[in-house]
Amino acid sequence: MAAPKAPKLTGQGTVTLDEAVFGERFHDALVHEAVRAELAARRRGTASTRTRGEIAMTGAKAWRQKGTGRARAGALSTPQRTGGGVAFGPKPRSYTVKVNRKARRRALRAALSLHADRGSLAVIAGAQFDAPSTKAAADALKKLEGEGSVLVVLADGEENAVKSFRNLAAVSVLPAEGVGVADVVGAARLVISEDALERLTSIAAPPAKEAAA
Repeated sequence: MAAPKAPKLTGQGTVTLDEAVFGERFHDALVHEAVRAELAARRRGTASTRTRGEIAMTGAKAWRQKGTGRARAGALSTPQRTGGGVAFGPKPRSYTVKVNRKARRRALRAALSLHADRGSLAVIAGAQFDAPSTKAAADALKKLEGEGSVLVVLADGEENAVKSFRNLAAVSVLPAEGVGVADVVGAARLVISEDALERLTSIAAPPAKEAAA
């Protein structure tokens, strides 16, 4: 089986991709688990409501039990009263879901392989952006096949490329170290700089024992 390849948007030719990373079979359940965990981890979990015990209100009985002609009532801080506490309301919490490191890496490989398999992955030379140029970035993306959102993955030191792509509509820019499975799966097309491709490949690569198996 031939190694997967990706076209170059800046320059001519193609780039041969690491088959161990970009030749992974797509695992629906594994990718779903990783995406769910990543999206859950992004939730701040700061929503909070006050219970009846936290309301700044007297706990005394609203009026005497008998003789008023009104329904009996206790404290005014009860949930059914206006201004009272909230019953079973949210409290600050963590939404973190644990996913094993090997499973997360495999899910990332599956997401990257999906783009490589359907031809929605391309490579750019970040070093060619010697100065910020949104026009140059837009011209490069015109060579990218398909339609829809674009995720551009860049390496450290490629600030000119970052400034060139970040102002384009429907384009997101992330460093190689910050790319998650949810980001890759959520993008219709994927563009990676040559340096970022090397870094992303090392991040997603399977351990030696797993690769040998």
